Amino acid sequence: MDYMVFFVLHDLSKMEELLFAWDEAGVSGITIMFSTGLARYRNGSGLRDDLPLIPSMDDLLERAQNANRTILTIVHGDEMVDKVIAATESVVGDLDLPETGILAAVPIARVRGLHRKREEL
Repeated sequence: MDYMVFFVLHDLSKMEELLFAWDEAGVSGITIMFSTGLARYRNGSGLRDDLPLIPSMDDLLERAQNANRTILTIVHGDEMVDKVIAATESVVGDLDLPETGILAAVPIARVRGLHRKREEL
């Protein structure tokens, strides 16, 4: 069974370490997206659609710093999901604690175009 693993990272200073940990765990591909939660959106500090036509560097940096990152990957099997969870918690701490992030693994019925690392084949 293949799974889509979603992780919402709150502490952006841990991004590089997290990506390295997932790679070491055997993840073959990672997609990173800017994201925000409802609370940040309502407070006006989430993703912005009001940037000027020609934004300054400060405008762009402010936008990047206020957003979470949602990290996606597809893995095969419960064992790989467990490895991704362990790798994630080794970087951000216990996911049951506040402000560490949110992780979900969802079964996928079909996957096409997935190229796994040789170790997983």
